[in-house]
Amino acid sequence: MTTAQSLITMAIAVATLLGCAAGLVRHLVKYYLSELKDDGNGGHNLVGRVERIEKRTDAIYELLVRSKPE
Repeated sequence: MTTAQSLITMAIAVATLLGCAAGLVRHLVKYYLSELKDDGNGGHNLVGRVERIEKRTDAIYELLVRSKPE
């Protein structure tokens, strides 16, 4: 094998590995960012869950304030 063939082989190998790594990072970013997007399905994502928890917390605060003995 000549030096040129060795260099080309190494360059292709490095490019392949970098391409795989970039694809993996892209997939992971899409997966995690999809949790923050509005899904239009009743809030079954992270933002919808947080909003429901906030509403429940507000309702609990209102109950506590109303039942406070004076």
